[in-house]
Amino acid sequence: MKAALLLVVGLVGLVQTLAPRPVVRAWTRVVYRDAGDAEPREWAYVAARAEGAVLTLVSLVGLYRVATASDDAEASSTSDERSDG
Repeated sequence: MKAALLLVVGLVGLVQTLAPRPVVRAWTRVVYRDAGDAEPREWAYVAARAEGAVLTLVSLVGLYRVATASDDAEASSTSDERSDG
């Protein structure tokens, strides 16, 4: 479950990094009643791209930790079985 959530967050971050304008446009429509009058400043796109990059990086680090944690737990359980026998 944790890996699936990290994967979804990573994909959202990747989309936000590669295409910040549609993401900002979508959030503007969600947040404002009359989105036609709202015009984001240029730094909003830079901030959205930076946020997407951070989300992607955090997701990749989390997925790496999940993948290596299962390997570490597996290795320690096999070493425990060898020492018991």
